[in-house]
Amino acid sequence: MAVLSNPTSQAFPVVLGEAKAAAHSLGVQLQTLEAQGPDEFERAFAALTRERAGALLVPTDGMFLLHRARIVDLAAKSRLPAMYGTREFVDAGGLMVYGASLRENFRRAATYVDKILKGAKAADLPVEQPTKFELVINRASRES
Repeated sequence: MAVLSNPTSQAFPVVLGEAKAAAHSLGVQLQTLEAQGPDEFERAFAALTRERAGALLVPTDGMFLLHRARIVDLAAKSRLPAMYGTREFVDAGGLMVYGASLRENFRRAATYVDKILKGAKAADLPVEQPTKFELVINRASRES
């Protein structure tokens, strides 16, 4: 199992730690591939092919989301089943996603903006965790 990660992301240590813990508990060998920018995708996928990874996890990351079509294409060319963190990857042709709904998160953020514009202090607003998650499988994916 491989994880594509962006070491410049603030979430990187948390994502990597959770992936390592899950892999250890399942007895799965975890390969971590770092890509700080789109110019490093080819190298990362070449390493996946060379190491014969059986599957890929692409966590939620703004840079990955921006270049989702290229990542999905590289996964398909590598014949590597991949699971992504947001639905937009499946919409771009990826195999499957399980993660928090970005649409719902943006909708919730809009309610915070509304409250702040009406005079609420941001520091007084509660921190919320996502409550809506999506499992989407693309039966027409080129990755499968």
